[in-house]
Amino acid sequence: MHEHDVIRPDGQPGFYGVIETRIAVGVIALTPQQEIYLIGQYRYPTEHYSWEIVEGGTEENEDPLVTAKRELREEAGLTAVSFTPLGEEVHLSNCISSERAVFFIAEGLTEVGAEPEATEVLEVRKVPLDDAFALVASGEIRDAMSIIALYRLQALLQMKKQR
Repeated sequence: MHEHDVIRPDGQPGFYGVIETRIAVGVIALTPQQEIYLIGQYRYPTEHYSWEIVEGGTEENEDPLVTAKRELREEAGLTAVSFTPLGEEVHLSNCISSERAVFFIAEGLTEVGAEPEATEVLEVRKVPLDDAFALVASGEIRDAMSIIALYRLQALLQMKKQR
């Protein structure tokens, strides 16, 4: 956490604490049958078992696409032929954090076996895309990055249908 000297709205000097993070990356692994891979894991900060898209953080100065490929392999045990950006970056908690996130759709998938980090106990399942959208709508998927990415994909597919 870093403290920044700021001028408050009332014109007085003050401090603002900001949690500095690297870029977060989310990947929707999409099959030709319109299924996606979800990753299940226990999240200690919220004390909740969470179903999420593939997610991870960049290493220092790492291209988010490199992160996407690594996390797809480690978490879901997949490689992909193509990675398509899904919208612009988002700011995940801009009142306390500098954390930004970017998203990709991964297609042309091949299963190669998961390699989770030693700190991760992950469950992987493949679900129809419409079921994933329903899990977001019902509140069963609570992870912000997953919700944003899935709603973006749903909007993109709607726009393509209307054309």
